Amino acid sequence: GLPFGEPSPPPRPSLHSGDMADLLFDAIERKQLADLFYELGPDAPTLLEPWTTRDLASHLVLREHDYLAAPGLVLPGAWGRFAERRRTALARKDFPWLVATIRSGPPPGFFRIGWVRSFPNLNEFFIHHEDVRRANGCGPRTNSPAMDAALWRNVSRAPWFLARRLRSAGLELEWAGTANTVRARRGEPTVRIAGLPGELLLYLFGRQGAAHVEVSGPADAVEAVRRARFGM
Repeated sequence: GLPFGEPSPPPRPSLHSGDMADLLFDAIERKQLADLFYELGPDAPTLLEPWTTRDLASHLVLREHDYLAAPGLVLPGAWGRFAERRRTALARKDFPWLVATIRSGPPPGFFRIGWVRSFPNLNEFFIHHEDVRRANGCGPRTNSPAMDAALWRNVSRAPWFLARRLRSAGLELEWAGTANTVRARRGEPTVRIAGLPGELLLYLFGRQGAAHVEVSGPADAVEAVRRARFGM
C-alpha cells in the first residue's frame, strides 16, 4: 500500500525557513491549482498529453507522499517504470481525495524545507498550474511584481541544467522590460529568449509551444534552440 493516509493540515510557514513571500507563493499556486482541479474535474486536458487532470493530480500526490516511488519521477529505467505503476494505481483513487491531499499542503519532512518550497516546489506548482490553465483556454496571467521576482530567481538558479541538451548555440534569457539577463548556455552564436519570468520558466521546462516569449538571434542558432529538448 501507499505510505500515507488522510491529508495532514497545511503547515504554517516558519520565519526561519527562507523567504516568507516565496513560501506564500508556493502555497498560493498549490491552492489555485487544487481549486482548478475541483472546478474542471478529473477528465480535463493538460499540456502533458495524453495526461488528464486526474493523471496530473496523481503525479503530484505521488511526488510528495510516496517516498519509495518519487525518485522514479526523475530517474529513468526500472525505477521510473515502478513510479509510473504506483502513479497509475493512485489515479484510480477518488479524484476529490487526490485534490484534498494536494490542497492539504506538503507533508512533514523534506517538502516543508524553505528552499524546497521556494525553488523546486514553486516551480512544480507554477508549471503544472499552467499545464492545466493553458490546455483549457486560459492565457498568461499577470503576476505581482514580487511573484515575478520569485520566478526570476528560479529562472536564474539553474538554467544551464534545463538547457543542457542544447547544441550548436549559446542561450541568454532576458526578463522582458528590464535589464535582467542570465546566461543559460555558453556558445556561439548566441540566441536570446525574452519574456516575463513565468513564460521563461515554461520554456525552460519544455513548454515551448505554450510560452509567450520572443526568440532572437541568427537563424541557424534559433532553429537549434527550437529543436532542443528542454526540461528535466
